[in-house]
Amino acid sequence: MIAVEKLSKSYGKQILFEDISFKINLKDRVGVVGRNGNGKTTLLRMINGEEELDSGQIIIPKFYRIGYLKQKIDFSEESVISETAKGLPPSEQSQLWKAEKVLSGLGFEKQDFFRNPYDFSAGFQVRINLAKVLLSEANLLLLDEPNNFLDIMSIRWLSQFLKGWTGEIMLITHDRNFMDKVVTHTLGIHRKKVRKLQGNTKKYYTQIAQDEETYEKTRLNDERKLREAELFITRFRAKARLGGLVQSRIKSIEKMEKREKLDKIRSLDFSFKTKSLHSKYVCNVSNISFSFEPQKPLINNFTISIQTKDRILVIGKNGKGKTTLLKLLAGFLEPQSGTISTPLAVSAGYYEQANVHDLSENNTVLEEIASVLPDNDPKQARYICGLMMFEGNNALKRIHVLSGGEKSRVILGKIIAFPTNLLILDEPTNHLDLESSDALLAALDNFAGTVILVTHNEMFLHALSERLIIFQGDEVRVHEGNYQSFLEKIGWQEEAKKVYESKKEYNNLKTFDKRDLRKKRSELYTERSKILKPLEKKINEFELAIETEEAALNKMNNEIIEVTKTKESARIVELSKNIHSSKTKLDFLLNELEEVFTRYEKQKSIIEEKLKELGVV
Repeated sequence: MIAVEKLSKSYGKQILFEDISFKINLKDRVGVVGRNGNGKTTLLRMINGEEELDSGQIIIPKFYRIGYLKQKIDFSEESVISETAKGLPPSEQSQLWKAEKVLSGLGFEKQDFFRNPYDFSAGFQVRINLAKVLLSEANLLLLDEPNNFLDIMSIRWLSQFLKGWTGEIMLITHDRNFMDKVVTHTLGIHRKKVRKLQGNTKKYYTQIAQDEETYEKTRLNDERKLREAELFITRFRAKARLGGLVQSRIKSIEKMEKREKLDKIRSLDFSFKTKSLHSKYVCNVSNISFSFEPQKPLINNFTISIQTKDRILVIGKNGKGKTTLLKLLAGFLEPQSGTISTPLAVSAGYYEQANVHDLSENNTVLEEIASVLPDNDPKQARYICGLMMFEGNNALKRIHVLSGGEKSRVILGKIIAFPTNLLILDEPTNHLDLESSDALLAALDNFAGTVILVTHNEMFLHALSERLIIFQGDEVRVHEGNYQSFLEKIGWQEEAKKVYESKKEYNNLKTFDKRDLRKKRSELYTERSKILKPLEKKINEFELAIETEEAALNKMNNEIIEVTKTKESARIVELSKNIHSSKTKLDFLLNELEEVFTRYEKQKSIIEEKLKELGVV
């Protein structure tokens, strides 16, 4: 268990949170939510000891291990498998099959295991860091946007892995669907305070909305009562026979708690301008092919007719050609064969992360957004800056001083500023918090034009998809239906393959010689006894010591009550010291018991899993 007590943190005049307290209990999987800039990452860094506390304390039990996902790359081994194996506990360094299993889940192929980690893209290098953390058998996982560089297959695998995690988790992610699959509790940073609730994000945000509505109703009611009391005092202060009632009103005013009006919280407000289009189709794609390397075709003889108001979502593993297809549709790449025809009246808004390089570094946010307005209207540009959370002087910031997330908001602002009838968006939620992602989803749903969207966010897939373009295996094909129908009728081949391989491994086990099977079972039973018996003995010893110490403490507490009555000062001092010493010892014993019990549960779970693989329930 981790206890955060009266914690505060600020940077200059910006207060992130003040005097916050909460606990992470045994087996809690906690989703950490809050708007960008509210301090989610800072909180995780403070728990990991990488950020200083302004005040308060974070109490971490002795021998408690924390696994923290680092974005910084620092590899020392020459192969992916060797680097990943460094994450295993010292006693399991030789069990490379565990590293292979996690790497496969995160999207690495078997031929990748022996390549140099530095041969991979930044996204896959972060996956290696993630694999090391998942293998570490830490008590607590601190995961800050672990799915940022993952494709949909890896995200689905990771959610299942984390659901089976036996320790504690604190998770930050912009993917609400992913978070809700994993967490048991939601902890929100809101108005510089925190609140932890059992349940998913929907329950948390519903509760916050209800609390703020109740607060505002109470505030308005208090103001009404205050006005009535002040009016009564003013009217009847001079009347002697009503003096008692006047004094009563004065006292009630003094006792009333002053409730300040809640500040309005800034949020992104997406509303895409629509340009009318009197055409049934926005794009006809006929037998197009494209590849960067002749021997590795990304898109081969692909055909689709895209209609007005279509909602087409593009899905598949990373590196298969999704972004390339969007660039072809947007006209940034030419097909090597086949044709793409688009009516002249089609006006497209195109978004991808690489677009930040197209921004003019010396422009202000205001100038950059005004540059795409038909009449360069500064008033309208100011309005759009406000929608994108660049209010007041923030709109005058130069592009080159903005963070990656802020630059992404500028690109979205430029798309909003310009009337379109076709939106082509490549993973637009990557730098958005949960609230902003929700706002984007609502805006896309309300958009009167056509939407073509690449996303790994299953909430967007379930909410928006009417047709799918699927990159699976070496094929690109169109699925006429939503995401749920795809899962039911086709599904992900990689998941089916893993299920088949698991069954195959199990069937192979069943073909073992019975004597070999009995031998393996016997070895596991011996291993279980050898590992668990000493831990069980320690648990019993600590429980007995705790019972003995609690009995002694109760006896001293009762005695000090008696000697206080007889005012035996020397004995009172002696007992006070002994009570303090006893409480300290008791705290130590409880921490030790918790640490040993956690080790016992983890080892027991590992051995039971091995027995299950051998068909022993």
